[in-house]
Amino acid sequence: MFKFRSLKKKVLAICAAAAVGFSLTFGAPATASASLTEDLIVIGINSAALSSQVNSQIKHFNETEAGRQELYGEFQKKYGVNEDPTYNAMLDRIMANLTKGVAAVDPTIKEKPYKYFVSNDETLNAACSMGHVMMVNVGTFKLVPNEDEIAAIVGHEMGHGQKDHVAKGNKKVVTKYIIANVAGAAAGATIGGGAITSVITQLAFNHSVAHGTKKQETEADALGFDYMLKTNYNPGACAAIMQRFVDMEKGHKRSAIEKFFNPSDHPDSDKRRDAYVKKLYEYSGKKVTAENGIVTINKKNFIKVAPAGDMSSAERSYFILGNLAVAYHNGLNKQEATVQNGIVMLGNQPIIEPAEGDEDAYTIAERLNSIK
Repeated sequence: MFKFRSLKKKVLAICAAAAVGFSLTFGAPATASASLTEDLIVIGINSAALSSQVNSQIKHFNETEAGRQELYGEFQKKYGVNEDPTYNAMLDRIMANLTKGVAAVDPTIKEKPYKYFVSNDETLNAACSMGHVMMVNVGTFKLVPNEDEIAAIVGHEMGHGQKDHVAKGNKKVVTKYIIANVAGAAAGATIGGGAITSVITQLAFNHSVAHGTKKQETEADALGFDYMLKTNYNPGACAAIMQRFVDMEKGHKRSAIEKFFNPSDHPDSDKRRDAYVKKLYEYSGKKVTAENGIVTINKKNFIKVAPAGDMSSAERSYFILGNLAVAYHNGLNKQEATVQNGIVMLGNQPIIEPAEGDEDAYTIAERLNSIK
């Protein structure tokens, strides 16, 4: 009889050694069976019993208030809670605004509101686990210069949460862990509930922090964009934050921070940026787009954006694209572009506040009127 303590030790050791990628690598099972169920039978584990145990524990974390609170506490314990009042106030605003945005698209959020906190982790990252338990690393607030881009990151995570990506993926992953790493040593073993709970808890950390598969990342990107459109945040921030990652990667191998946020088996940052740009183009009625720092309207060059602060020309251009996309979507292109307090406006929609290196506001407004 394979003892519970030995099984738990073995599986936890495997979890601790696993890379933080969602797409985990498994050793080959002892037999080449046709299904997970057959594999379980071969190594002497009751498939129905294991499935019931795994489902029960996942449901506890994902759907019950007690389980959500338990997981929330484990995340806080593992990553630490940062009490900085500025960062916490910003996250409160972001969550309030995005919760309204999500509710406009998916009212089920009201049934399971998010539990969130600012972690002490200095890397640029955020995570949403089972039960809508979310954290945003303090490093994100330090390395991302504006609230709109942080909101884009959080909106993406809420896309994972609304589709229960971690909960849905855990059942198969836990089963594969047991098959791949217990086979040959656990014939006839009875899997203790505590061992399964430990595996699921560890996977909740690893999977949420490292994000999901390419398909899940793409789905979360699309949902995050839709949520942003239902807020007052600039939807161009979705493309802008991806451009920031592209800029971070230039000229050197991707650092641990960048890999952590965007693992190599996920869509590349530039491809995700381009997908957002396409969405903005379509949202504008196929009137406005941007590439390499140049914003175009009706296929005519509108402005070559200067870099400003720690933003590249390209990153900043996507904010202008976002403003224009909203203006065109709302029919404001029928109104005259004006300058108010140094800001180029299209109707009541701000378009650009020129920075050093940009043309002056009146020149920009005049060109906008001529090509819009």
